[in-house]
Amino acid sequence: MKKLTYLLAVAAVFAACNSENKGYTVTGTIEGATDGDTVYLQTVESRQLVKLDSAVIANGTFTFKGTQDTTANRYITYHPAGTEGMIMDFFLENGKIDIKLNGKNSSATGTANNDIYQAIRVQFNDLDSQMENIYSSMADASLTDEQREAKSKEMNALENKMIEVAKSSIEKNITNAVGVHLLKSYYYYLDVKELDPLMPQIPALYSSDATIIRIKENVEKMKATAVGQKFTDFEMQTPEGKTVKLSDYVGKGKTVLVDFWASWCGPCRREMPNLVEAYAKYKNKNFEIVGVSLDQNGDSWKEAIEKLNITWPQMSDLKYWNCEGAKLYAVSSIPHTVLIDGDGIIIARGLHGDELQDKLAEVLK
Repeated sequence: MKKLTYLLAVAAVFAACNSENKGYTVTGTIEGATDGDTVYLQTVESRQLVKLDSAVIANGTFTFKGTQDTTANRYITYHPAGTEGMIMDFFLENGKIDIKLNGKNSSATGTANNDIYQAIRVQFNDLDSQMENIYSSMADASLTDEQREAKSKEMNALENKMIEVAKSSIEKNITNAVGVHLLKSYYYYLDVKELDPLMPQIPALYSSDATIIRIKENVEKMKATAVGQKFTDFEMQTPEGKTVKLSDYVGKGKTVLVDFWASWCGPCRREMPNLVEAYAKYKNKNFEIVGVSLDQNGDSWKEAIEKLNITWPQMSDLKYWNCEGAKLYAVSSIPHTVLIDGDGIIIARGLHGDELQDKLAEVLK
């Protein structure tokens, strides 16, 4: 009997140790925090942070323990009254995870996915710091126009580099939780040629994820509206309430630029003078622009049309991001343009600024 009791005790200890090894222990420190402060483990649901667990800081550290069935992106948040607080996302997975909340130097390390994500975070933070420095320097009133232009180009170059970091990180990690998370966050930077080969590599456990399902659906729409494909028709209303179709303008011999925009979109408004210039230059050379607005408020839409000197045809269903035309063309950010030739074949997408002007000069020479 004693032997059996001993064996059961050993088994219990082994099971406890084994259970601990399979679970997670998140241990962390927060710069400026004091003992007694509360730290939260949170997730995001419907774009809102939702508390999952809490821990009280003792002897300068906080600890969360539990078991995680699958790796998931979570947040550590610290926001005592009267402070700005701190927040950082990381990957909650079984193992020992070390958290340091320290502004731009915050880190989460110790497990496979967190080590991968931390290396990417360092790259993003470095680029972000460089951009912040440039932005701050542009407040100098003594800068010449040439100097401001040079700094603006530096900023654009850093933004493009950040996009490239996101893209390469997705491609390298698409078979793990980090790559899938980054894909969900930055997929709109990838075109169909970049996205299509990634889809089959996504682990099966994410097949029911709503965002992944939406991305897969968008890839199919992107294929259907890619360069070389015939345009996809849709129906909306003019500012005056008349029902029109895209086919009323497209496929009738003219080169047509479809411009997805909205009155509330700052980049769209900044790009509009470029379109006004293009329209004035080419409207008598078999060229048309059709604006597709993602507005919700009809009055705001009409006001922007007048204020921005938009004189080309406009259409909208006033459904914001549920705009039927935008969904058909897998538009995930605006402004976005689709250039269609006289036969209704898509010849370019996503052109703005000088790139758009150069393409129009080539096509309409």
